[in-house]
Amino acid sequence: MLLRAKYTLCASSADSMPAKIIPAFRKTTETFAAGAKTLPQQYFVSPEIFAEEQERIFSREWLLVGHQNQIAKAGDYFVSEVAGESLIIARDQRPTIRGFYNVCRHRGTRVCEDASGHALALQCPYHAWTYALDGRLIGAPHMDEVPEFEKAKYALHPVNLGLWEGFIFVNLAKKPRPLEEWFAPLAGKFSHWNLSRLRSVKRVEYDVKANWKLMFENYSECYHCPGVHPMLSKVSPYDSAENDLTEGPFLGGFMRIKKGKSLTMSGDACAIPVRGEGKDQEHEQEGKDRVFYYSIFPNMLLSMHPEYVMVHQLWPQSPERTLIVCDWFFHPEAAKRDDFNPEDAIEFWDLTNRQDWHVCELSQQGIASRAYEPGPYSSRESIPAAWDREYVRRMG
Repeated sequence: MLLRAKYTLCASSADSMPAKIIPAFRKTTETFAAGAKTLPQQYFVSPEIFAEEQERIFSREWLLVGHQNQIAKAGDYFVSEVAGESLIIARDQRPTIRGFYNVCRHRGTRVCEDASGHALALQCPYHAWTYALDGRLIGAPHMDEVPEFEKAKYALHPVNLGLWEGFIFVNLAKKPRPLEEWFAPLAGKFSHWNLSRLRSVKRVEYDVKANWKLMFENYSECYHCPGVHPMLSKVSPYDSAENDLTEGPFLGGFMRIKKGKSLTMSGDACAIPVRGEGKDQEHEQEGKDRVFYYSIFPNMLLSMHPEYVMVHQLWPQSPERTLIVCDWFFHPEAAKRDDFNPEDAIEFWDLTNRQDWHVCELSQQGIASRAYEPGPYSSRESIPAAWDREYVRRMG
C-alpha cells in the first residue's frame, strides 16, 4: 500500500545509487512531473517476455527464498524453486547456511523430495549417493570399484547464497555482484528492526491469476486504498505517505498509523514491539505510529509494523499467474506473553492481501483486452512509475 513522492523523468542507473540512503523523507507536497504511463500490454501477457524475464531477471538477480529462522538448527533444510531450478537450502553442522542445486552428481536425480525437513545427511533416493550438509559426497555404493573415482570431485553443485538482515537470498548467475555490494545502499537502515532475530509465526501461500508486476505496482501506492481497503484506510490514512527511496531497486517509505491504533482486526497491538530502542525521541516515536513499506527488486515486499513484520515473496509462474508466499514475523519473546495475539494481525492482512490480489486479477483481465492501452499514472503513483523504470532497465 504506498505512496507518493517526487517523480523524476530521467532514469538513474541502480549502479549509480549513493552508498548510503539519505534518511530524510520526501514530503507528499512535492511536485509531480506528468507524463508517466503504465507498461504496454505485451509486458503482462506475452510468453516471450515472460521467458525473457526469467532469463534476464530471475536467473541473474538476488532473490529472496526465506529467512534463517526456517532452518534454525543444524540439519534443517528446505527446497526452493527458482527460475525452473530446484535448490536445497540447508544449515550444516558448523552451523553455516548453504545452498545447492537439488541434482545428484550420479544420474541427476532430485536428492530432496520433501519441501522441508531435518537430516544428518542428504541421500539420493535412486542409488543412495549421500552428501554431507556442506555438499561433500560422503557415500557412493560400489563406486570404490571404479578406477580413479574420487568423491571429492562429486560434491553437490553450490548456488550463490547470502544473508541480509537474516533473510536468505540466492543468485543463479555464474559471477553475480556480491550480495553485500547489492545491499550496500541499505547498510544499517533497518538494523534497529531486529529483522534477523524475528520468527515466522504464520505462512500463507496465494495463487494469484495476474502478472507479477501488477503486485509490485499495487503494493507501491495507496491511491486505491479508500475503495479497496476501507478497514485499512480507517487506521492508516491513504494520503499520509512519505517516501525516502524513490529511484532504483529499493523503493518505498512510510504511512502513518492513527495514534493508539494498530493494523489488526481489533485495532489494538497484538504483540510486543519488534524494534530496538530508538536513537532519540523522534526515532522512538516513529516506531509507534508508522508502518514502513519497501519493495526490494525483484521479488521481495517488506512491510514493517510496530509489533510485527510481514514479508511477501513473489514467484512468477506464467504471464498470467503468480505464486505469493507471505510470512508474518514477530519478536522471539512475543510468544511468551499472555497478550500475544498474532491472529489479530494475520487475519487483518490476509483480508487485505486478498482484496489486493482480487483487483490485480481484475487488472490482468482488463489488460488482456484488445481495448487496453497504457494509462497515465497519477501524482500518487510515482513509486509504481519508478518501479516500472527499474524493471525496464533490468530488462535491458
